[in-house]
Amino acid sequence: MINLVGDEMSVQQIIEDKLTRVLVPDHLEVINESGNHNVPQGSESHFKVTLVAKSFENQRLLERHRIVNKILANELSRGVHALALHTYTAVSYTHLTLPTKRIV
Repeated sequence: MINLVGDEMSVQQIIEDKLTRVLVPDHLEVINESGNHNVPQGSESHFKVTLVAKSFENQRLLERHRIVNKILANELSRGVHALALHTYTAVSYTHLTLPTKRIV
């Protein structure tokens, strides 16, 4: 895939682009974790994706993962070895990120 400047896009950029175009997320973070694994330097084979999207409302976790896997089917069949998915609705992500009150 080619980006707007005519350069080849990295796998990370392709993942970000596809998920952004299809799911229009409220929050998206894609981290290349390949360096944490026994792969050649510069590899793009292991990713962690944190994704918050309105389209996940009323979807079970397994269905959210199926949606993402379908969007990224091409990448998963061509070199992405591991995809750690953290998928949330806006409400569940807000609860996750709110500081907890400590009762003394």
